[in-house]
Amino acid sequence: MSNLTPREIVSELDKFIIGQSDAKRMVAIAMRNRWRRQQLPPELRDEIAPKNIIMMGPTGVGKTEIARRLAKLAGCPFFKVEATKFTEVGYVGRDVESMVRDLMEIGINLVRKEEMEKVKVKAEKHAEDALLDILLPSSKPKQAGMGFFNPAAPEEQEEQPSADQSSTREKFRKMWREGKLDDREVEIEVSVQGGGVEIMSMPGMEDMGMQVNDMIGKMFPNKKKMRKVKIREAYDILIQQESDKLIDMDNVAELARERVEQGGILFLDEIDKIAGNQEGGGSANVSREGVQRDLLPVVEGCVVNTKYGMVKTDHILFISAGAFSYAKPSDLIPELQGRFPLRVELTSLDKDDFYRILTEPQNALTVQYKALLETENLTIDFSREALEEVALNAQKFNEETENIGARRLYTIMEKILSDLSFEAPDRSGDSIVIDKEYVQEQLQDVTEDRDLSRYIL
Repeated sequence: MSNLTPREIVSELDKFIIGQSDAKRMVAIAMRNRWRRQQLPPELRDEIAPKNIIMMGPTGVGKTEIARRLAKLAGCPFFKVEATKFTEVGYVGRDVESMVRDLMEIGINLVRKEEMEKVKVKAEKHAEDALLDILLPSSKPKQAGMGFFNPAAPEEQEEQPSADQSSTREKFRKMWREGKLDDREVEIEVSVQGGGVEIMSMPGMEDMGMQVNDMIGKMFPNKKKMRKVKIREAYDILIQQESDKLIDMDNVAELARERVEQGGILFLDEIDKIAGNQEGGGSANVSREGVQRDLLPVVEGCVVNTKYGMVKTDHILFISAGAFSYAKPSDLIPELQGRFPLRVELTSLDKDDFYRILTEPQNALTVQYKALLETENLTIDFSREALEEVALNAQKFNEETENIGARRLYTIMEKILSDLSFEAPDRSGDSIVIDKEYVQEQLQDVTEDRDLSRYIL
């Protein structure tokens, strides 16, 4: 990601997201600015704040997908949260700082996975040896410092496994690698969390409850118990155990904190829902402005306490999104508006966009449904006219009922393919072409009855 130019970032996003070129350009610039900041001298680097973004547009046009794909492309910690889950301090609901703690957890998992990949080869070798020790305890080679010293027989301290034992061990190693031992069961020692005490947290205080439970868990050492499992499963458990021994979790936490602070992305969805009183006031809206004021220091830059240490939010990139159909960005408190200098409006989708969504992306719905039904040995294909009819119906239903964007394609495709999905096991070996007439037949009842379409599509 560090070597990708804005043009290359947009090109990567084009593989999964149709249209919305302005939004793609803006997030590409924001990501490139992060790389540019890292090239600056430290004294100037710390002065440059991230260019936070507000994406405006109706639901289902790609706001969340752009942020999610961008984070995946960058390989950086990414967390999505709905702003409506937060409440002002003093009310029942989530504390805004909890999203930073959640982001840190994601960062830890991300770095830990990378570190495990680095030691994978060594962990596999150690796991294989440990597995052979379980299968052939008598062939386990003696290690320095193990056993008791017998001064009467010092030559026994250098005793090695006999030739027969070594030969048997290598035979078992070969059989294991060829998969001949996979179905055999062995007993293996595994760790289980000690203590067994769990504190039930009050509503709105789940984060505190998790921290208390974690603290209590550390007070009680993990217990060991024996489990009888198949050798293949035992091997996976041993790889996990050996990887944990090879990884320095303190180093993982340090790397994760640095990555979260310098490259983390927090996606605040439905931010328009806390932007003023949409319905003209009422007790349900009492904490909206309070949530904004609680968000302000986190977006502005503060230090949040997590179980892995203190995390600074000064350079975390905040991408917010909302339909803004009732409210507008200017309804946010002025201080928060100033922390989101970049604004971009995403356009509604039309028939041509829907057709491209069905055909162009690598993860297009048509590709997904073909792959799902091929698991039942049922081959389906879509004619161009059929997909154009689907796109036309998606546009029509969005106009006549509620505009839910590209999500309408999911409901329509499920309606069209429901019979085939049900009958697939009985039609193994068939090859079916879905044409325009088939689509019209499957959608006939909902297209003719507008009230029915509101419930089904």
